[in-house]
Amino acid sequence: MFENLYSELLEALSHGEEVALVSYMNPESPNSGSIVGKKLVSRAQLKNGPGESGLSPEAELIYESFNTGVPQSRNIDGRFIMVEPYFPKPRLIVFGGGHIAKPLSELAAKSEFDVTVVDDRPMFANSGRFPEAQNVICKSFENAFDELKLRSSDFVVIVTRGHVHDGICIREALNHELSYLGMIGSKRRVKGMMDTLREEGYSEERLTSVSSPIGLDIGAVTPFEIAVSIIAEVIEYRRLRNGGRDSARNKKFNWPEFDREVLETMCAPDKNRALVTIISSKGSVPRKAGAKMVVYLDGRLLGSIGGGCSEAGVITLARDIIRDKGYCISSVDMTGEVAEELGMVCGGVMDVLIES
Repeated sequence: MFENLYSELLEALSHGEEVALVSYMNPESPNSGSIVGKKLVSRAQLKNGPGESGLSPEAELIYESFNTGVPQSRNIDGRFIMVEPYFPKPRLIVFGGGHIAKPLSELAAKSEFDVTVVDDRPMFANSGRFPEAQNVICKSFENAFDELKLRSSDFVVIVTRGHVHDGICIREALNHELSYLGMIGSKRRVKGMMDTLREEGYSEERLTSVSSPIGLDIGAVTPFEIAVSIIAEVIEYRRLRNGGRDSARNKKFNWPEFDREVLETMCAPDKNRALVTIISSKGSVPRKAGAKMVVYLDGRLLGSIGGGCSEAGVITLARDIIRDKGYCISSVDMTGEVAEELGMVCGGVMDVLIES
């Protein structure tokens, strides 16, 4: 019924957009009813709307989903509305292909980033040196930006071989809204660069957004240790939406994860399946809010919301929903005696939405 919408969602994510999927449901009992519609809203569309002081309850819900990375739901004017935020898989773009870039690229790929490495030297910018990278660009640093088309969801690390190249990259990167921007260098070298940029007219607000010297202070010495300190800081900015060095600004953020295969499956019509989404969780649970799986009437599963007994009851409910259509909300409690007897390490509760 909403196959085209899921196709549009995947298309938006492929272009680096942050998008919310809004579902409208008509409650026929406290935890079940019918689905009456869905729509997509991008963050860009919200920015073009009214000021936050004049937001409707629905718009407030959408803003909250973007700001927390967690699905939001509320009863508004007799309808149950759920908003799911979707962010593209983050790119880590590394300017410089030298001795720090190699371990940094490997660590970033293992940390679920799409990695791009840029260098102007063929012996350093090639897929043989960076097999884990999704993209390796061998161009001058000036010209590479045209190909990159930087997005607000990008994380940019500048570790080139020299002060001049660092300057080229930082000047261009400062012209873009980014999730993270870091530049390597000693305190003296960084101070000199920042003073120059101030003289050139870059605002103090933009300059203070740069993490430099780069990385968490763990006393790193070797290239691998420095790479560890950098990826740790990048992850900090990913998981704490405002990022690292001003602890007063830190706010835990759930970068929305999604199973692409599940979304691709939802692009094709099928009356014999149900979509299961974790809409909230508390305590220790195997999967967080936003995780999805597909349950088929014949017993097949795609994706997971945690496995084991956390899925068994949900699967039974999902089969009922496939036959009856509509939606239901179910609570999965992993704190009780059953979980304890099974030796489950989890001890939390999660609410799931089952829809067909």
